[in-house]
Amino acid sequence: MHIRLLPGFLLTVFYFGCGMNENQFDAEGTFEANEVLVSSEVPGKLLVLNLEEGSVLAKDSLVGIIDSVPLELQKAQLEATIHALREKTTDVQPQIKLLEDQIAAQKIQLASLEYEKQRTQRLIAADAATAKQLDDYNTQIDVLKKQIDVNRQQIQVQETSVGTQNRTVLSEYRPLARSVAEIQDQVKRAYVLNPQAGTVLAKYAMAGEVTSTGKALYKIADLSVLTLRAYLTGAQLSQVKLGQAVMVYVDDGASHYKEYSGTISMISDKAEFTPKTIQTKEERANLVYAIKIRVKNDGYLKIGMFGEVKFKK
Repeated sequence: MHIRLLPGFLLTVFYFGCGMNENQFDAEGTFEANEVLVSSEVPGKLLVLNLEEGSVLAKDSLVGIIDSVPLELQKAQLEATIHALREKTTDVQPQIKLLEDQIAAQKIQLASLEYEKQRTQRLIAADAATAKQLDDYNTQIDVLKKQIDVNRQQIQVQETSVGTQNRTVLSEYRPLARSVAEIQDQVKRAYVLNPQAGTVLAKYAMAGEVTSTGKALYKIADLSVLTLRAYLTGAQLSQVKLGQAVMVYVDDGASHYKEYSGTISMISDKAEFTPKTIQTKEERANLVYAIKIRVKNDGYLKIGMFGEVKFKK
């Protein structure tokens, strides 16, 4: 049986074959971005969430406010407890000041007695005073020195006893102060700040809802530069290096491509099985290496878009 092939059919097959040869690529993959899932750090009612899907946000911009009144009330209660504890502490300084003033007066009196003692000794040498007068001065000096020592001991006792009492009170103060600092930090976190510049990809909450710690509020990614994750065979690894410039192609209609310049930013050091997106069973059985290519986005590239790569010769 003979089959007659029409000339037009042959031309189509020839053209298709040539087109495939001209558009052979070294690797292929899909575009992705570094997505950040922004979650609530404190529980409470979401008073404000000023964003929509597609919104472009600046880094550290205020996008949401969570009701912090319950936290403020907890903080006020703890501060009141701390104030009450401070009232329980004893200030030992007035008592110590009184004892120190007594010691100062006793030292002045002691200096006067020492002077009288020396004068009496001179008078005894001149037979103008008696030994009993000298003994009286010595007795008064000894008594006064003992009083000074007693007052000094009283100062140490006051400092030790009051210090022990205050330390007991302050041992309750420190954990309360830490709790106040923790609540103040939570109050600060009630203001939702955008962690990175980018475009809002998804919004998961609305103003007026009650949120909880860790609940996702929105997802954001910087779309100014996308990453094409592609895969190479082991034989191709020798053709690439970090920082290498490559050409990236994406579909532009049925038979055209848009060209982009890209830079290899990551080459995996471990082999993995070819992703399931590869069509043939034979290719799925092969081990490949992932690479990442950073491509500046002109606005037309989208997450999940298919891209193909040619290495510059």
